Parts: sequence; C-alpha cells; structure tokens
Amino acid sequence: MTANAWFQVILYMVVLLAAAWPLGLFMARVFQDKSLLGLEVVLGPIERGIYALAGVKRHQEQRWTAYAGGVLLFNLIGVLLVYLLQRVQGALPLNPAGFTAVTSDLAFNTAISFATNTNWQSYSGEQSLSYLTQMLALTVQNFVSAATGIAVVVALVRGLARASASTIGNFWVDLVRTTLYVLLPLSFVLAIVLVSQGVVQTFSAYKTVPLVQAVTYDAPKLDAAGNPVKDVKGNAVTEKTTVTEVTLPLGPAASQVAIKQLGTNGGGFYGVNSAHPYENPTPLSNFIQAISILLIPASLCITFGVMVGDRRQGWAVLAAMYVILIPMTVACVWAEQSASPAISQPGVAATSGNMEGKEVRFGTVNSAIWATITTAASNGSVNSMHDSFTPLGGLVPMWMMQLGEVVFGGVGSGLYGMLIFAIIAVFVAGLMVGRTPEYLGKKIEAFEMKMASIVILIPPAVTLLGAAVACLHPVGTSAVTNPGPHGFSQILYWASSTGNNNGSAFGGLGTNSWLYNLTGGLLMLASRYWLIIPVLAIAGSLVEKKKVPESVGTLPTHTPLFVSLLIGGVLLVGALTFVPALALGPIVEHLQMK
Repeated sequence: MTANAWFQVILYMVVLLAAAWPLGLFMARVFQDKSLLGLEVVLGPIERGIYALAGVKRHQEQRWTAYAGGVLLFNLIGVLLVYLLQRVQGALPLNPAGFTAVTSDLAFNTAISFATNTNWQSYSGEQSLSYLTQMLALTVQNFVSAATGIAVVVALVRGLARASASTIGNFWVDLVRTTLYVLLPLSFVLAIVLVSQGVVQTFSAYKTVPLVQAVTYDAPKLDAAGNPVKDVKGNAVTEKTTVTEVTLPLGPAASQVAIKQLGTNGGGFYGVNSAHPYENPTPLSNFIQAISILLIPASLCITFGVMVGDRRQGWAVLAAMYVILIPMTVACVWAEQSASPAISQPGVAATSGNMEGKEVRFGTVNSAIWATITTAASNGSVNSMHDSFTPLGGLVPMWMMQLGEVVFGGVGSGLYGMLIFAIIAVFVAGLMVGRTPEYLGKKIEAFEMKMASIVILIPPAVTLLGAAVACLHPVGTSAVTNPGPHGFSQILYWASSTGNNNGSAFGGLGTNSWLYNLTGGLLMLASRYWLIIPVLAIAGSLVEKKKVPESVGTLPTHTPLFVSLLIGGVLLVGALTFVPALALGPIVEHLQMK
C-alpha cells in the first residue's frame, strides 16, 4: 500500500469517530425524551399532529408482542404500497420519460427490497422508474425502513436498561421520533451539501444532446428480459453499436442519495449507483457520502452506552467493530492496488493497481474503502464495479456481508446483531467458568439463547440455500456472465447480499428474471423479519428481569478481553460457515490467477 492509501484509510476512520460522538449523544436524548437543543420547538407540533392523525397515544408503551405487531403491520403496508405504485406508475404524474408499469416479479422484488432496508436493484432506475415512484415509493421507504431498524435496537436497549418492567417503548412513537428528529434533519443538510457538489435535484425531463465524436463499441446483446445472450459455447454474444447522441437522465436525485446513505439503504437513483457523476460527482462528495454510510451505525454505539448508563459498553462494541473493519479495509485496498498478473505491467501495479471497473476520479483506494464500508453496513451503494475486483479484493466485501452485517451493519440492525453476539459471548464465557452468564446485570438464560441462536443462524442458512437454488436451476446459471469460479462468486455474492439485507452486487450477474426476483425477495424477507422478531422477544424477556448485582465472578463486558471474545465469536461464525463456499469461488480463482 502507498502512503496516500494509508492516509486516506486513517483519515476516514478518524473523521467517522469524531462525527459519531456528538450524534450518538444527541440520539440518546431523542430516545430518552430529553430536550433536543430547541429542535423540538420547531418539529414538536408536527410530531403531535402525526400522533393525533394516527390515533397514537404518546406515552402509552407496548409489550414486545404489540411492538413486533406494529413493526410487521407497518412494513406490510409499505410493501403493498411500493408494489402498487410500480404497477400503476404509467398512469401517474411526474413521469416525463413515459415509463410503463414494472413487471410483477420485479415489482415484488423491489417492494420487498426497499421495505427490508436491502435496496437490491435488478433494474436501472433511470430506465425503469418515474420521478414519482422514485420519491413516493423508494425514498419514503428509505426513511421508514431505516427508522424501523433504529426503533428495534432502541427497544432492545430498553430491555437491557430497564428492570422488572413489562414494556419496551412504543413502536409508532420511536418510528416518528427517529424519522423526524434524526433522519430528516441529517438528510436535509446532506442533500444541500450534495447539491453544492453537483448532484442533480430537478423535475426537468431528460435531455438529449449530440456527442462531439461518435463512439462505436461492442455491446452485449440482451434478450427481452434484459439478460445477456450467449452462444452455444456459453460465451456472451456482442453486437457493434454506434452512439451519436446521449440522453442525460435528470431527476430529484440528491434528496434520495442523502437518505440512501444515512439510512444505510444504498438503492441508487441511477443504475450504476454512486459511480454515476450525477449521484457522486467529486472526490469530496465521495468522502462525505462514505462518512454518511457508517455515521448513524457508529453513533448508535454511543447512544447504547448512554442509555444503559455505562458509556464504556458502547465504546467496547464500537471498538470491536473498528478492530474488524480496519484490517478488512486495508486488505481490500492492498488487493486492488496489487492488481492481477494478467493485466499488470512492470512499474504500473504499485501505483495504479486494478483500475478495471473503477471511476478515475476515485481510483483504487477510494473504491476499495467504499466497497468495504458499504458491505460492513447494510448499504448496497457502490462507486465501482465489484465484479471487476481482483479475487481477494472481491472476497473482502463478500465476507463482510457474510459476517451477518454486524460490523456497523444497517442503522439499528447492525447494533442489535452485535448485541446478540455479545449475549452469546457472555454465555460462552459462563460455560467456561461454570457460572450463569450475565450481560449488563441481566441473567442470560435458555430463552435468550434460543432466540439468539435463531438470529445468528438464519442469515447463513438462507444465504447458502439461495446460492444452492441459483446454482441448481438453469435460469440461475444462465445469468452468469463469467463461467467457472468467478461465476460461482457472482451467485454467492448475490445470495450473501440478499440474505444479509445488503443490496450490493457483482454487477456481471443478470438477476432480472423470475427466479432471482422471487428467490431474492424471499431471502430478504427471511433475513429481516426472522431476526427482528427474536430480537424483540429477547428485549421483552430481559425487560422483565431484575438487575443482578456485580460480584467477583461477573465478566466485565467493557474490557479488551471481552472485546476479543466478541470479535472471535463474529469471525468464527462467518469463517466456519462460509470458508468452504469461498474456497470454491474467490479463493480458487485467486490460485488459478497465479
């Protein structure tokens, strides 16, 4: 790695930490119902108006079953509305390109994708969706799906902080306060900053302009479903294409880009996502968006420490995330700067590395940093083509997802996933010393461990099952553009992304087919709600328990020893589950490359 690469990695980690501290303290005030530095004077009437319209009683809290019911009902309504808007968009306004209805299987996949905070996209937004669909369906879900994740982790934290109680808060109140006091103000400020950098925000129709010089190239031939056509040998069929003019896709992008990053959503306004100059035009906009991706997940660790009355607990969880993220980021940057022997020339690899599939304005370093952090979070945005990474470079973002999206992870979902691993860590430590395990003064017993087991086992199970289905069905294998180990990596990456609510892709896989749309939708549903319900069940169980005083035998959960135990649990689950599959994909591809 070059000195510049080290500087950029260190700069990112330091700025993220500095920004997370004040935001974490502010969010703790939001969820503890304390003064919000005057913000409640402006937004308070809006909050009360929403409660009045919705019939929500502000101070009436819920047991975990009612809280979970609210989560499921609200998200079901969201799925139905997003599906409906896609199906009727041709008859609705704000559709200057005249897009017709989205196909039923793609609309199903997209509706689930945005409701589950996955934001997997089997389409190009500028070629498929009207401005109204982008705003009313996708951008709204970017807000409320993120707010749902934060609400769930706040409920879990209350379960740990309270004693001998029966309620864990009110889902509708947590949803409204998260959206109104956290997501909306941050998104407004970020959108203004992005517009200043050149991100488009307009209702103007697309503009067609002539090229100064015509361009001729070999383009992949696509079938009616948008998948690559192959010859009898399985090679992609191309056709000569000459371009004399280009259409500039405009639209209200900045407002969606802001919340897609802050809410760890990742769904791009454009098909190439954050590699598009209208979404991410400058190195400064790239850095700001990269910070935004992990800002709220990192801040929630601080919020957690404040709400449980011991800030060291939050720092311990944040430290565990950092200890995993930093080496993985360095590994990805190193792999992309090293490049492949097949394309390297003497004296070139050490400076430019593997530039295939990367934007020149970002280079290998910023592309590799982005790839690592966007898969550490459940954020599907990309600023380069992960499919063009070196085998080891592509292995890093794939494995970051396979760890369960707990190294920062999605807003809320990352922290509650990591807290589940903390519960497992104290349980394992208790087994080793023959003592009933405790976490933050709450005894961890059989029910909590059963629910925790579900949480850590569901994502690997659905990921591997989804990959197996795609590998066994002809529709699944026909979408592969690069047969062999890399083709398997494409499928494994798709399953890892949908099975862990990430949304990024090895873009060479053609997934706009009934198999991938339906299977992917089911994977996203399972990996979102089969985790949320057990997490809320744990919160409901813990909130009823008394606090157990610390004793000589209590395991401190803020020390380097516990952080190491927590990291070991996360890495072992990921390693033991996915190393065989990784060996068949990126690892064997790397060995063949040599």
